[in-house]
Amino acid sequence: MSRYANNPQAIRNLIRPTEVHRDVYIDQEVFELEMKHLFANTWVFVGHESQTPNKGDYFTTEIGTQPVIMVRHSDNEIYVLHNRCPHKGTKIAIDRTGNTGKFFRCPYHAWSFKTNGCLLAIPLRKGYKDTGLEESESVNGMAPVGAVKNYRGFIFARLNKEGPDFESFFGEALSSFDNMVDRSPEGRLEVAGPPLRYMHRCNWKMLVENQTDTCHPMVAHESSAGTAIDLWEKMDKPEGTQKPMAMEVIAPFMSPYEFFENMGIRTWPNGHGHTGVHHSIHSDYSAIPGYYEQMVEAYGEERAKAILGENRHNTVYFPNIMIKGPIQQLRLFTPIAADKTLVESYIYRLVGAPDMLLERTAMYNRMINAPTSMVGHDDLEMYERAQEGLHSDGLEWVNVQRLYEEGENFDEIAVENGTTERQMRNQFHAWEKYMTMTMEGDAQ
Repeated sequence: MSRYANNPQAIRNLIRPTEVHRDVYIDQEVFELEMKHLFANTWVFVGHESQTPNKGDYFTTEIGTQPVIMVRHSDNEIYVLHNRCPHKGTKIAIDRTGNTGKFFRCPYHAWSFKTNGCLLAIPLRKGYKDTGLEESESVNGMAPVGAVKNYRGFIFARLNKEGPDFESFFGEALSSFDNMVDRSPEGRLEVAGPPLRYMHRCNWKMLVENQTDTCHPMVAHESSAGTAIDLWEKMDKPEGTQKPMAMEVIAPFMSPYEFFENMGIRTWPNGHGHTGVHHSIHSDYSAIPGYYEQMVEAYGEERAKAILGENRHNTVYFPNIMIKGPIQQLRLFTPIAADKTLVESYIYRLVGAPDMLLERTAMYNRMINAPTSMVGHDDLEMYERAQEGLHSDGLEWVNVQRLYEEGENFDEIAVENGTTERQMRNQFHAWEKYMTMTMEGDAQ
């Protein structure tokens, strides 16, 4: 018997001001409701326009567990379509990327569709004469998602036709995307190759929470970052030897609690937020020769200093992505099951900027987020231990109480101590809102 379906109050009962019930992480029914409601009501990242630069280029991915195709149409606009033939339901495209030319063709019965999804042709169409085909849904072709938005090259979609508009859902949180794109002297990014991908045996929300958890780096990463620092300090090297790029990347993970407390956390409505308000682990990287001069020429000195002086750490966009503006990275946490998440880590090239910036970004991605990384496996170990531990009947609730203040208002922007768990509470406030928004029997 279902405990949660069509029962919005049961969903609300899973969230308390300072606690979250373990079913939010381990219950498969809750997971399926997330796919049906949460991922349909929110704006979800699909891809970047540089992944489909030419007409007919497509990229296949998922919104929640719904397969979709991002494709550039003949009008040069990008469309997001459900990856399903309206005839028998066959997936239209199974390759990750490709160019379909002027139309899609179903591999099963050869129904064909324009790249905006409209039905183009049906073989032996005379067989449908006087059958009422023209009144069926199938004649409309490949179904588009409810809404699509291209924001500075980043493509987002909302599955449901009705719901929050893009600007009100993200609001001032888009400033992190602005800063990342503005770091290009030309104001453009390009995706730099395929993402690093690997599977995590844990719930997707654990990864999202961890992006603004600043009390774990100096503990969980002592075995990796701590060891690297120890080896570097013990090396016999000439006085004044410059710290190599790899050490600049990994050393800040061992910063003390005070560093993370003082860096600050900003939270925005609808579950968005970022660490690194005042400084971050990316603040003290060595200057790249010629880059500052390019930025001054492009933006003027005052604006260039403002762009480069903003070094936000991790910006979480609810429900399931994180970006790092200073190193042009985006991580997508794709839910597979209640206890399984696919993580994809993308990096972007700053168009017109020195290649050394991309070199640093790629090094960071390999060292921190790759399946063979040094640091990422520390986190993975903790996620998997938590996923297992939550099945223990010793306690049913997860604590997110750090620096809680009674009467927190998540509809307001707030800047607080960098070790607060307010952003986690903010995410679960949004989780409850968008989970119950379209549930039947909602009394609100």
